Amino acid sequence: MTYKFMAPYSFENGLTLKNRMVMSPTTTMSSFYDGHVTNDEIAFYGARSGGLGMIIGEVANVIDSGKGFEGELSIADDGDIAGLSELAHAMKRNGTKAVLQIFHAGRKSNDKILRGNQPVSASAVKATFPADSQTPHELTADEITDIITAFGDATRRAIAAGFDGVELHGANTYLLQQFFSPNSNRRTDQWGGDRNERMAFAKAVIASVHAAIEKYADRPFLFGYRISPEEIETPGIRLADTLAFVDMLGDSVVDYVHTSMGSAQRTSLNDKTDHEPIMTKLVTQLAGRKPLIGIGSVEKPADAEAVLGMGAELVAMGREMIREPQWVEKVADGDEASIRYQLSPSEMDELKIPRAMQDYLKGAFYSVMHFTTDPEVAADYQNQAAPMEGFEKKM
Repeated sequence: MTYKFMAPYSFENGLTLKNRMVMSPTTTMSSFYDGHVTNDEIAFYGARSGGLGMIIGEVANVIDSGKGFEGELSIADDGDIAGLSELAHAMKRNGTKAVLQIFHAGRKSNDKILRGNQPVSASAVKATFPADSQTPHELTADEITDIITAFGDATRRAIAAGFDGVELHGANTYLLQQFFSPNSNRRTDQWGGDRNERMAFAKAVIASVHAAIEKYADRPFLFGYRISPEEIETPGIRLADTLAFVDMLGDSVVDYVHTSMGSAQRTSLNDKTDHEPIMTKLVTQLAGRKPLIGIGSVEKPADAEAVLGMGAELVAMGREMIREPQWVEKVADGDEASIRYQLSPSEMDELKIPRAMQDYLKGAFYSVMHFTTDPEVAADYQNQAAPMEGFEKKM
């Protein structure tokens, strides 16, 4: 059978993917204590490259204050480049393109992870979830400038390491989202204010990353931005806010927009009278200006086709790529009957799943991997509520 998702896709900057299937960022929590790449991470991504059009690697922090969980990648220092080069090489087997997600956790961290330092954010407002969140330090103007610069420096390192692009993690309530949210940003200076004014930090980071690409990239280099559509806190980001933000992204220099949702058919969490899928709204708002990577409970080929049918140009899979590294190859070979849709603990070593990730899957998200609870509800929690938290409490 011929599937649309198996057709190539070319971005406006000239970079072409051999197909439209993308592996979404998947947290392995397996880096060394200092954020250096481990052989476990290289093996995990190497086992999943080759068939996919693109892999978006898990988050790497751009500055020490941005670390959000133990076992997190770092791209905060030039000393990280050598290991990241090996990771990029593993992801790029057989023509798969490799993008690295970069971020700052902001208040979604704690003083234990930060080795005694207080977490930081747009304002000194602690997160509602989890209950034991710590009150962050409100970033000063100089500290904000340092972080913006750090995103540009991280992009330079990603280029040097051989990646094909970077993605800003503006989802899952991390720092980029914290500056846009009325829940976490109560500032009255140039970095706060009304909805449009709260976009200032994201715009500055976008400019910093773009400047680094313009200066250092000697090849087509992708620049993506990931968003979460809503927050459940009050005050918090609502769909109207996100659509305004996406409109800004549509006119910006980014090459694509990537949404973070547990179901491609998901509707508003806050307005139960709105039955239009959020993805449809995003496609309409972008109006063809930027390609959208759609995601959400994509497991079978029909699911991927449905996402493209809603107007997304690319399809991302997360959990299914943990369970079935050869998903694309099996579809290409007409061997869909052998695709693995459930994961047994006894298969994890065979699938090159790192030990730290195995513990996590057996604990906090065991139900997600085995579908013993509603997968949409579980996936929404996973995508919206910073899944590292459950793991941290087990450590």
